[in-house]
Amino acid sequence: MNPRSSMSPSSVFENHDPVTGAPRESPSPHSAADVRAMLAALHPAQPAWAAAPLAHRAERLGALANALRSNRQMLARTMTAEMGKPIVEAEAEVEKSAWVCEHYAAHAAAYLAPERVEAKAAETVIVTRPLGGVLAIMPWNFPVWQVLRFAAPALMAGNAVLVKHAPATMKTSAAIVAVSRQAGIPAGVFDEVRVPVDAVPTLIAHPAISAVTLTGSDRAGRAVAAEAGRHLKKTVLELGGSDPFIVLEDADLDHAASIGAASRCLNSGQSCIAAKRFIVVDAVAEAFVERLVRAMRARQMGDPMERSTQVGPLARADLRELLASQVDASIAAGAVVRLGGEIPDRAGWFYPPTVLDRVPDACPAADEELFGPVAAVFRVANAQAAIARANRTAYGLSASLWTADRERARQIADEIRSGAVFINNMSYSDPRVPFGGIGLSGYGRELGRAGILEFVNLQTRCFD
Repeated sequence: MNPRSSMSPSSVFENHDPVTGAPRESPSPHSAADVRAMLAALHPAQPAWAAAPLAHRAERLGALANALRSNRQMLARTMTAEMGKPIVEAEAEVEKSAWVCEHYAAHAAAYLAPERVEAKAAETVIVTRPLGGVLAIMPWNFPVWQVLRFAAPALMAGNAVLVKHAPATMKTSAAIVAVSRQAGIPAGVFDEVRVPVDAVPTLIAHPAISAVTLTGSDRAGRAVAAEAGRHLKKTVLELGGSDPFIVLEDADLDHAASIGAASRCLNSGQSCIAAKRFIVVDAVAEAFVERLVRAMRARQMGDPMERSTQVGPLARADLRELLASQVDASIAAGAVVRLGGEIPDRAGWFYPPTVLDRVPDACPAADEELFGPVAAVFRVANAQAAIARANRTAYGLSASLWTADRERARQIADEIRSGAVFINNMSYSDPRVPFGGIGLSGYGRELGRAGILEFVNLQTRCFD
């Protein structure tokens, strides 16, 4: 992450329509003077926001939830146009973002309540104080939800938020901030900055920034963590995933295959928490794969603005090229194509729902994150072999386990290395519970009480 950008302003945010591949107008980057003004505004705005009563901040978050719903169609169409998300999913993303605002407006007081503990002093209380300004480096794949799931708790805790969004979704980023103004959240408290990645170190180093959060690749996570570490600033990293979807012999195969296909094709397969490695015991492997192929084939691929579309294009040409090369290399290594596996003859960055069976070791489908609608099936002898295969990854975001035996599920969950385990359902995020991973999936947590405590100072006060 070189702090001096070698990119000209005209090339910084060069974008294409994911449906047609045609070039499209891109937003202009902020000038150095613009960025300095934003950071200068944060200094007085954040303390004033933190000093306001918690009830006032809750009122503004509630107003933001209402404003998001009022602007649902605009926000959904903006993100679909920018990165190709099916419009029905885009609308649901805006609704979920409103929910997370409402959740923290209602529960932040309890999450942040002073804690009294028995200690040496006559009275000991642990209180929460905001850290200050938090830089949020956000990705393109859930461009509204990933901003609000971080911003809602951070704002309720009294922090200010500066969002550096992905180049592909900066119109969405600007729209979110515009909606926040409608809700009465002032400039300097919630802003977005349009700069190339080379400028991020300068932002991290600025004294107005006290902490950094990033959702993105493990490569980006390493770079941001190293830069923040140089300045001893707190970081939370939500990175990639290669989530296992484990199917045991007593699973409901029809339900598992249906949910598995929905999970694998969520956001056209571009979700860190989607099912990616389908690990199935031999006793039911063929029966499950047949059902999975049918369910994947039934997913409707097409124009993401059409309400019937379930799989849209990938967000960028380079993302499709990478996915196609990973699939091709996995096939060359011995994986068997049961569905898809070829780039369609049409405009745009489409890739079809694909099922690779009998995936071998030491190939991309086994060792890398496949960010697209590609299900990789691994056949294993038994539950212990399934656990071993599930843990054979550097990632550790989430896992899905399918079995009729609840006690057995608890025992297996104890052995799976991940931030979450979902029994008989796909992995998902929920404002009420912590979200995050281990290993190359990052560290720290978003959502729930844990999420709001990531960006506070837990101050111990001892009275004698």
